Amino acid sequence: MEDGGVLVRRVIPADNSCLFNAVGYAMEHNKEKASELRSVIAATVKSDPVTYNEAFLGKLNEEYVQWILNPEKWGGAIELSILCDHYAREIAAYDIQTMRCDLYGQGKGLTERVMLLYDGLHYDVLAVAPFADAPEEVDQTIFNVDKSGSIGSTAALAANFVQEAHRARKYTDTGKFTLRCSVCQKGVVGEKEAVEHAKATQHTNFQEYC
Repeated sequence: MEDGGVLVRRVIPADNSCLFNAVGYAMEHNKEKASELRSVIAATVKSDPVTYNEAFLGKLNEEYVQWILNPEKWGGAIELSILCDHYAREIAAYDIQTMRCDLYGQGKGLTERVMLLYDGLHYDVLAVAPFADAPEEVDQTIFNVDKSGSIGSTAALAANFVQEAHRARKYTDTGKFTLRCSVCQKGVVGEKEAVEHAKATQHTNFQEYC
């Protein structure tokens, strides 16, 4: 990181594909990579049904392949691990609620890392800019990993950023949040009820409300 740089949160559109577009922006400065990256994941999973079996995926291999290609479906740990290998870069996913950092690709000898920020529902990107209001075009989103497996002072900045966001409660508690189904307008509380409603009705579009 250059002297004088500041850590900034780059917001990714909330369109059910934020994970994929966040990775696209972090890796390539492109917020419209979702369709391409979903296809990468689908091809990877389809090509290796032994590794990506029903127990691992939570559904049959062929069902998952069709599921992940649906632009309304969200991504998570499985998708991040595949994209880490696809780009040959580590992906650090910081969770605001738990203040945990899940590092994908650790121990694989990768020499670069990108950073995502997760608020319980949505993924954004952590980047370093020359100054607070700098345009996104000058963001640094890829950071060198040293021999000790660290990205130096940038990691400390990211940890502090997450701690401050946590103190400000800038996250959604998925066990208690309230959602309304955009299809039938039914209200549900928490991720468990949302999943149960989706399974029963095949409705997968939800909006948070107070």
